[in-house]
Amino acid sequence: MEVTEPVGRRILVTGGTGLVGKAIEKVVADGEGRPDEEWIFVSSRDADLTSAAATRALFEQHKPTHVIHLAAMVGGLFKNIRYNLDFWRRNIHINDNVLHSAYETGVRKVVSCLSTCIFPDETTYPIDETMIHNGPPHSSNFGYSYAKRMIDIQNRGYFEQHGCRFTAVIPTNVFGPHDNFNIEDGHVLPGLIHKVYLAKQNGSALTVWGTGKPRRQFIYSLDLARLFLWVLREYDEVEPIILSVGEEDEVSIREAAEAIVEAMDFRGELLFDTTKADGQFKKTASNAKLRRYLPGFQFTPFRQAVKETCAWFSTNYANARK
Repeated sequence: MEVTEPVGRRILVTGGTGLVGKAIEKVVADGEGRPDEEWIFVSSRDADLTSAAATRALFEQHKPTHVIHLAAMVGGLFKNIRYNLDFWRRNIHINDNVLHSAYETGVRKVVSCLSTCIFPDETTYPIDETMIHNGPPHSSNFGYSYAKRMIDIQNRGYFEQHGCRFTAVIPTNVFGPHDNFNIEDGHVLPGLIHKVYLAKQNGSALTVWGTGKPRRQFIYSLDLARLFLWVLREYDEVEPIILSVGEEDEVSIREAAEAIVEAMDFRGELLFDTTKADGQFKKTASNAKLRRYLPGFQFTPFRQAVKETCAWFSTNYANARK
């Protein structure tokens, strides 16, 4: 880098209009940003990251020093089951293009976003960062899972061969404002929020898909955003880090549904359609590594975060992704 250039950081956020990108944007705007940081949030409208040329052009246009890589083809359980090949191909292209453009244009650090669904299906609990590659992922979303796992492989390769500081975070189930609330293709919590909203409007019963027994660790997008800033600025390992609430904060789908019912003051009947698939029963992750670094980090209590998300959805119903 030339000495004449400012020492500040130009941070490019791919997938910048999604759930996590919007949360980072809000947290930065609400006072967590620093004067020497310039933040650039881009979406698929700005560049087609499945194209190597378009990705390279984006990097040359913005000349980032740092990248938070959130862009991905994502979907809930049922969409994954139908389109495993598409999930594999699109995500492999996106990730390779972003990481290679970052390398070629001299980006100092990349933080990519993985997911706990990438972990082996048959494993011991709690899962930790050392176990990613210990066996095949759940068959329902193998395309997405393997594509995400490959980011970890690439990070290792770029570090060993070129000394690049490319790393990754592994959040548990993220939810919050600006999520995709689509009932067919969305994730469990936003899908339930939309269902409760409609059931309340129509005066009908609320039907939850599955038994309600599977357990999940949910992380509020604004908490995750604050942790992303810490990883970008302070975390120096290439090895990934799980960003999650503790094991003791795991909740069942039934408990999650009840929290939403309470937050939206829904008074109808709550039913479980046990003919629908449950997906993995649990994927409990350990946040011990995070706690070693940040013992005092305060997560937003689950019911409060659900309340804020439901309020956002109700207020922004017309424009929310659904």
